[in-house]
Amino acid sequence: MKKAIITVVGKDTVGIIAKVCTYLSENKVNVLDISQTIVSGYFNMMMIVDLENSAVSYDTLVKELETVGEEIGVIIKIQLEDIFDMMHRI
Repeated sequence: MKKAIITVVGKDTVGIIAKVCTYLSENKVNVLDISQTIVSGYFNMMMIVDLENSAVSYDTLVKELETVGEEIGVIIKIQLEDIFDMMHRI
C-alpha cells in the first residue's frame, strides 16, 4: 500500500468534500480515513489515502489537487506518508 496524507483548508462552502472525493474516485485513489471539522466558518479536512492503484502519477495528483482547490476556494496539499512521517519524527 502506498499511503498519502491530503489536507484541505479554507472558508467553508457547500461541496468541498464532494468535489475532492469525486476527483479522487475518478483517479482510482482510495480514501482510507477522513476527518473534517469546521471552526468559526473555516473548513479543515485530513484524509489518509491509498495511491497504489492511482490512475495518475503522484506529481499529477499534486498539481491537479491544487487546481481543484483553486476552483473551490481552498488549499489542498498532498504528502506521501513516508515523507510526512520523517518530517514529524522527534
